[in-house]
This record gives sequence, structure tokens and C-alpha cells, in this order.
Amino acid sequence: MNEQEIIETALANLEEHTGIKGKFMPPIDRNKGDGEVELTLVETKQRLKVEIKGEVKPYQLPNIIKQAAGKPFLLVAQKLYGATKATLREKKINYLDIAGNIYYKHGVYLIQVEGNKTGDENKVATNRAFTKTGLKAVFHFLLDELALNRPYRETALMTGVALGNIGKIVEGLKEAGFILQMTDRTCVLKNKKGLLDRWIAGYRETLKPNLHIGNFKLPPDTTTATLKDRIGRDAKNTLGGEPAAEIMTGHLRPEIYTFYTDLTKPELIKGARLIPDPNGKIQVFKKFWKKDYPVTMGEYIAHPLLIYADLVITDDPRCIETAQMIYDQYLKNEFEQR
Repeated sequence: MNEQEIIETALANLEEHTGIKGKFMPPIDRNKGDGEVELTLVETKQRLKVEIKGEVKPYQLPNIIKQAAGKPFLLVAQKLYGATKATLREKKINYLDIAGNIYYKHGVYLIQVEGNKTGDENKVATNRAFTKTGLKAVFHFLLDELALNRPYRETALMTGVALGNIGKIVEGLKEAGFILQMTDRTCVLKNKKGLLDRWIAGYRETLKPNLHIGNFKLPPDTTTATLKDRIGRDAKNTLGGEPAAEIMTGHLRPEIYTFYTDLTKPELIKGARLIPDPNGKIQVFKKFWKKDYPVTMGEYIAHPLLIYADLVITDDPRCIETAQMIYDQYLKNEFEQR
């Protein structure tokens, strides 16, 4: 579902279940938010700034709380989990989900409705853009949206995705409302922040688990500093997650050491002297991109977008805080321009 479909469905279900009428007013300037909603309750009308989301993740809550501060505000989401709703109620943040469940506090009014379900509330648009393969190509488009207008064969070479899938992935992005057609031959991404959030959800649930080579520990005579040096000197390896964030910000002391590699598990055991351990703090994943996206910071690390994703999906407050620093410095201007 795109944002328009989410809010229209949510408001229709709200009126059906409660009689509360809602009118959505899209934004004139997308940079200033997702628009406003006017709710009518017992002949009283209130206009609220609205933020529209698909599935709200824990890492998104700090930004939502910041957006809601000091103004009439309503979060409208396709999916809100119980723990997320509890946090929003604790912070006195109004919310509405697609089934018409609502928490709304205004003056003497407090309305809370739970338990409504819709037959399709758990359905997420399934298309090639958000499959394991599609997510690899979408990662490339997020970092280089001009690739949308290049020959599909070039994109296939850059991503390692089969040529026959590229067109279907692009069509999937169009169906999900993330591509704006400018001319017959050119298009751009729209709602880039929404697409980033959608990609992170797919990365967490679909792509990253499939890339996991294994967890490891170090030999007794090896330190993590030695490990980082060895990884950084081998072009087949790329630091991600917490160790990369430490280099970028100097703010985070890594507890989990994540890196991506083109090496096989036997090569890691023999060459890097890593010892397989299911509870090991070294987590190794297969590199899923073909083109290098260099960031010159003295060591070979992943693109800030991937590091940001690695951090936010941990649901660890210290990682989420550092992720926000990376987002603000390296990603915000690009992903909130439209």
C-alpha cells in the first residue's frame, strides 16, 4: 500500500467502527511533512499534522516522538505492534492504524479503540522489488537513482541480479508508489525516505538472514584491533555495523563485530583464523553488492546507508542513537529532499 491508500483505508475504517469522520489534506510541499488530517468528533473539529507509515519499527520511534512534540499530531500506520502502541500511549502520541484502531487524546476527550481487524491488514504488497533478489537491486537504486534510467543490462552487471528480473523490480517499485515518471524515458524515486524504511524492513527480515555465513570468535592471541586491521587490508572484506560506526562517529564502542566478505567459510577459518562459534561476537555476512560505494575514512567500510541499517535493526538504544548521528550527517539531505 502507498501512503494515500493507507490513510484513506484507516480513516474509512475509523468512521465505520466509531463514527468519527476524518478528512485527509495532502501536503503542498512534501518537504514539510505528509499533510494534515481533520477529525470531527461531536461537532468538534481538530486539525492534526499527520505522519504516515507502513509498519512502524522501534528505531523510528525517536523521530516520531520528536515530530509530535508541541503540536496536534496523528501517526497513521498500516501496522502497529502492541509494544509500539504502548510506547506511543506512554508518550501521549495519537495514533491510528489501518484497521481503525485509535488512541486519540484532545482536551477532555480520550478515545481508545483496539481489537479491530481487516482481512488484509497483514498483507504487504508482494512484488519483485521486495524479494531477496529485488532488495539487492533496490539498494543500488537508493544509492544511485540515475541507474533507473540506464540500460537494464548495466544494472544487472552492477548488482549481480539476473537481467530478466530488473524490469520486474522496477515495475514493483512503480506499483508500490516509489517511482515518479518524468518523461517517457526518465523517472526518479519519490518518497525516498519511505522507500528506505521499506528496504530496511526487507533487509532485516528477508535479505540479511540469507547472507549470514556464520558467527565466529577470535583465537586467544588475537585482538579485535588486529581483526579490524586484517579486514581493512583485504578488499574482499567490508566492515559494517558497530565497528564501521565507531570509525565514522567515534561514538560507539562495538560489542558485535559485523563484516561482509567475498570469502568462503573455509577461507575465513584458515586465512583470518576465525573460530566458528554460534554465540560468537563476530558476525560475518556475504557481500551482496558488486559495485563499490567507497567512503574515504581511512579504512574500508560499507556505505553509510548499510551501516545505518545494520544499527537500527539491532533495536539497541545505543546503536539507534549512533544510527541517527550517521543518518543526520550522511543520509538526511538525500532522503528527505522529496
